[in-house]
This record gives sequence, C-alpha cells and structure tokens, in this order.
Amino acid sequence: MKKFVIVLSLLTFLSCNTNDIIIEEISFLYDNSNAQPSLVSTNGSLSLTWISSDDDMNVSLNFRQFKDEKWTNPQTLAVGTNWFVNWADFPTHAISGDQVLTSYLKKSASGTYTYDVFLNLQKLSGEKIKEDFILNTDGFKAEHGFVSIAAKDNEGFFISWLDGRNTVEKDMNGNHKPMTIRFAEITNAGDIISETELDSSVCDCCQTSITYSDKGPIVVYRDRSEEEVRDIYVTRNINDEWENPIPVHNDGWVIYGCPVNGPKVVSNSNNLAVSWFTVFDGKPTVNLSFSESYGSSFSSPIKINDLNAIGRVDAAFLNEKEVIVSYIEGDDVGTYLRIKKVSIDGKVSEPITISKIDSGRGTGVPQLEILNGEIFIMWTVFDDENNQLKTVRLNSKDV
Repeated sequence: MKKFVIVLSLLTFLSCNTNDIIIEEISFLYDNSNAQPSLVSTNGSLSLTWISSDDDMNVSLNFRQFKDEKWTNPQTLAVGTNWFVNWADFPTHAISGDQVLTSYLKKSASGTYTYDVFLNLQKLSGEKIKEDFILNTDGFKAEHGFVSIAAKDNEGFFISWLDGRNTVEKDMNGNHKPMTIRFAEITNAGDIISETELDSSVCDCCQTSITYSDKGPIVVYRDRSEEEVRDIYVTRNINDEWENPIPVHNDGWVIYGCPVNGPKVVSNSNNLAVSWFTVFDGKPTVNLSFSESYGSSFSSPIKINDLNAIGRVDAAFLNEKEVIVSYIEGDDVGTYLRIKKVSIDGKVSEPITISKIDSGRGTGVPQLEILNGEIFIMWTVFDDENNQLKTVRLNSKDV
C-alpha cells in the first residue's frame, strides 16, 4: 500500500527586500516519483492533480484537496502505461460546483508527439460521471495538448487546447501547416459542445491559459505569425461570439522555434491581469499587463524580473486591484523562484525569494494560488533519486 505522509515545518528565508519572511513548507512524501502538478484555489479549498510514476513507467493521475489545514485522502483518477508525460505539457483541472474535470495525455501512435487529450469527469466525492473520454475528436495522429480548464459557474466547464490536426498536412511550399488553438465546453454530463477554432496559427508548445469573467470566457496564448513573431494574444467570447484575437502587447519577439513558455491570465470582476515571458532588446523579460475592461484593451507592460528571466509564470488576484505573480530568474550565482505584488496603478513590490531552484526542465512550471489570505506555491524538486512535489505558503500581508 502506498503511504502518504504530511510533514509541516517552519522555514525562514531572507527575501530580497531584507525583511525576514516566514515561509511554511507543506510537504507530502510519496513512495513513487511525482511531478506535473496543477494547483487550483476554488470555493475555500485548494485542489491538486499530479502524475505519479514508478520505475516501470506505470503512471497514474491523482487528485486531492487541502482543506482544514490538511490534505484529504488522494483519489486515483486514471492509470496507464502509454501516456505522454512531459514537464511542460502537464495535466490540469478545474472544479465546478461538486464536479471536477481533469485532463491527461495518452499516446495515439508511435510518433514522439502523437497524443490525444483524455478527460475525466467526476464528483468531488469520487463518484464517476464520465471516464477517459477524448477531447479532440478529429481522429488525426498528431499533437493535442497544453490544456487549460475554467469552471463555468456550476454549469460545466470551458476548455482550450493546442490542436495539431492541420500539422499532418503540408502547404504549397511543402511545409507542415501550423498548430491551432481550439475551444469547447464540457457539460455536467461530460458532453463536448460548442467546439470551435480560435486561431489557425499559434506557437506549437507553449502553455495556454483561460479565465471566466461575467462577460464570458477569455483565452490567452502565444501566437505565431508568418514572420515568426511569437507574441501573446487574447480572444474573448462576448455574447456567445468569439472576437478576433488581438495582442496583449506588440513585443515583436521573432523566434524560429517554440520557447515553451506560456502566459497566465487571471480575472477579478472586470479586471484582468496577464503575465508572460518574452525577449525585449535581446533581454529575457517577464511582463505583466492589466485590463480594466474585460480584456478589450491592456495597459503598457510592467517589467517584473530584475535578473535574467527564465519565465514559467503564474499569477493570482490578491484583491480587485492587486495580483501576486511568480516567476523564475537567475544570474551567475544561482536561479531563483520569486514572487512580487503588482497593483493595477503600476506599483510593484520588492521581490521575495521563495527558493533557490534548478533552472532545468525538471522543476516544471511552478504553481501559485491564494487561499484565505495565504499564498501557496508548488513546484517539482529532485529528492532521493525521485521527483517530488514541494509546497510552501506565506501570509500575503508579508508581500
């Protein structure tokens, strides 16, 4: 039997603003390798999905919640051996009412990037509603992934993903057609409806991001122009119609390949915040931009990083006017996972160093959420010859 152990310890780190910040580590130990976390704050609790694997590459998708100062008993949602497990293209989930929708990736053919998106819909109690059904129904042996899910109040879910069905064909010049981004709704019964293509040419392997305002769903992603400009774009569904995508900002970053570094969008009423990685004047940069109009336009970007940015951003609204953003940056001395508080009027706090962190792919994409005035951050560490998940929290008043 696998044993789950919760260990709480108080650790103190010195932040960059010379104040001592108390950071509490919440670690759970699992006797397999664990990585690819997705952390979500909903309805007064945190929820987590992650992938566990053993030495024989048997893998499982797991789910649990952090409630009343402890993790609930874990639920195993799916198991398999032919999954596509990747540090950047990780499972995700959302909670709508008493239902949780989760995703994972399963190989469809022998090609390196031939895989489909599989979904599981169940109640929080564990009661199954619809198991292991495919999101992308095109039938092409191609890449499908980089999923984002948002709850549609208590009426199901919104979901977006990168879809490579067109990449199996070539254009008149003999080049493979570009990756697309698509959207659909998942009903409370697990039906896939309202599927549509949002953009016919996007970056191949950057994470997507989705949020839901009272105007409708909003999707943010890295675009790809014919000139190989890879800037961050946003599209909104207003009155049940998708608007033409527009840039959050015209960075003008030309790169002949995918940077594997997607954006994050979060919303609070009419206010949106988008954080992203780019390269400006040859310098790696993390930016954040606000919208006070449901994403119809955005303010000038606010530079977040102080050192050389690696990116892998996340963000969450602290209140209607302030967000917390997490990011990775480094110099010749080391690489650091840091957070800052950014207000809609442009004020930026001093950085707080959460931890020194490995700059490689093994750390994955750190997850950030806010619950009851506390900031929770999770990422992957390599410990005792296995990947393990590390979670810390700190009081938002200290930021």
